[in-house]
Amino acid sequence: MLQIQIDENEVREEVRRRIAEQIQKVEAEKVFWDAKELQKRTCMCWNTIQKEFFHDPRFPKAKIGSKWYFPAEQAREFLIRWLQERAI
Repeated sequence: MLQIQIDENEVREEVRRRIAEQIQKVEAEKVFWDAKELQKRTCMCWNTIQKEFFHDPRFPKAKIGSKWYFPAEQAREFLIRWLQERAI
């Protein structure tokens, strides 16, 4: 007779770790964010984004036609710095 014991906490942690890895891969695939994605990533409405940091010359953005695009990696880096500056 074969008996197997599984540590449920270990299984949960492994699943969480693998899910986090997959999320990072998916996020890394996006080269640009649009305004809706920026709002989602910052948990801010468009008006707040414009009021708080949109016009900061360090914030990377490009308008193509009538739509704004933001390079994902640079925007993420800017947002982290911006938040750290406000948390002082």
